[in-house]
Amino acid sequence: MSSPQPTVAPKPIDPRGPRFGAAITSVVLAVILILGPGLPALILLIIQTIAFGLGSLVGLAAQPYGLVYSSLVRPRLSPPSELEDPRPPRFAQTVGLIFALAGLIGLVAQLPVLFYIAVGFALVAALLNSVFNYCLGCELYLLGRRASGRPLARIVPANQS
Repeated sequence: MSSPQPTVAPKPIDPRGPRFGAAITSVVLAVILILGPGLPALILLIIQTIAFGLGSLVGLAAQPYGLVYSSLVRPRLSPPSELEDPRPPRFAQTVGLIFALAGLIGLVAQLPVLFYIAVGFALVAALLNSVFNYCLGCELYLLGRRASGRPLARIVPANQS
């Protein structure tokens, strides 16, 4: 019986970056809900969906709010006290992408209930992260890892491989 080989952990990130992005996302999603179904909300939701898609598919470094954080905000801050694995926040971007796509479907198919529910759930998740530093998507990722028997504890940093 062989033990599982540790994998190389991706480059850790400053945890304040995703929280900053969640704050911007919260504002964008709140404006979308205030605007209600219509063209202005559709345009903003498309922009937010693209932001979620980039964060999910390319990575947090390519996410527009992450770029703003790393280029304008991060240089003005002291170093973070700790870094975090980028995989849970990236998964959270995927969850946001799913809800944003559901909201877009609600708008295009003229299903306002689907629009409000999907965007509302995404807003609640973004607010939890930005206000309380509780990343719901990250917690879902970690729960899935534990359920599959692959906890993050088995990961070794890249510089120790």
